[in-house]
Amino acid sequence: LKMNLKNISIVLVKPQIGENIGATARAMKNFGLSNLSIVRPKEKWPNIKAVYTSVKAVDIIHKAKVFNSTKEALNKSDIVFATTARIRNINKKIFSIEEAIKVIGASKKKIAILFGPENAGLSNEDLISSNYLLKIPTDKKYESLNLSHAVSIIAHSLYASKFKNIKYKNTDKSEIASQKDLFKFYDFLIGNLEKTGFFRPPEKKLFMVKSIKNIFAKQPLTTRELRTLMGIFSSFRKY
Repeated sequence: LKMNLKNISIVLVKPQIGENIGATARAMKNFGLSNLSIVRPKEKWPNIKAVYTSVKAVDIIHKAKVFNSTKEALNKSDIVFATTARIRNINKKIFSIEEAIKVIGASKKKIAILFGPENAGLSNEDLISSNYLLKIPTDKKYESLNLSHAVSIIAHSLYASKFKNIKYKNTDKSEIASQKDLFKFYDFLIGNLEKTGFFRPPEKKLFMVKSIKNIFAKQPLTTRELRTLMGIFSSFRKY
C-alpha cells in the first residue's frame, strides 16, 4: 500500500475531556498522523489540559482546527469513515479495520475518520454524514473504548500497514555459537553434573541429558552468551 498519511484527518466530534484530546494528539504523532479537527469541544479551547497531555505532540494541538459543526469539519473531505462501538440500524456499509485500510491505501483523496464524544459516541446524524462505518473489534461484554485508545488503535493500524516486513537491526554483535562450541559446552556441563551426582537415579540420566540440551537449544546462543554460561558454571566448582 502506498498510503499517504498526510491525506488522513482525525475528527473528534464534541470531545468531553481535554486530556483525551491531548492523548489523541500524542497517539497521532506516534503513528505519523498530523491533521486534527475538533467539533465543538465541551471544554474551552484552546485547552491547557490538552496541551499538557499532548507532551511532544503539542504542535498537533496548536494547529488543530476547531469547527462548529461536523458538516463544516468534513467540508474538504472526500471519503469519511465514522467509528462506532455498536452496530447501528443505518443503511451504511460497515468496514473492519483491515477493509478500511484497503480503501484508504488505494485512495489519493482526502480521508476523514470521525470519533464521537466519550459519553455517547457519534450521533445518528453524524453517522449518516459518513460514507462508511468503521468498527473496532472489542469484547461484547464491554465494547466502549476510551477516545484516545480508539484513535491509537486506528492510527497504529494505518501506520503498520505501510511496513509489512519490518526488520530491526540486531544490536548484539556477537556471532551465533557453532554446534562444535555448543557440544563442548554440553560435555563440560554434563561432565560436571556427573561429578556432583546430579543424575539420580542413574536410569533417568538419558532423559535428563535430553532435557538439559533442549533448554539451551530453544533459541540460538551467541558465543558471548556461551562464554558467560561457561563462566557461571565454572564458578560453582569453587564451592
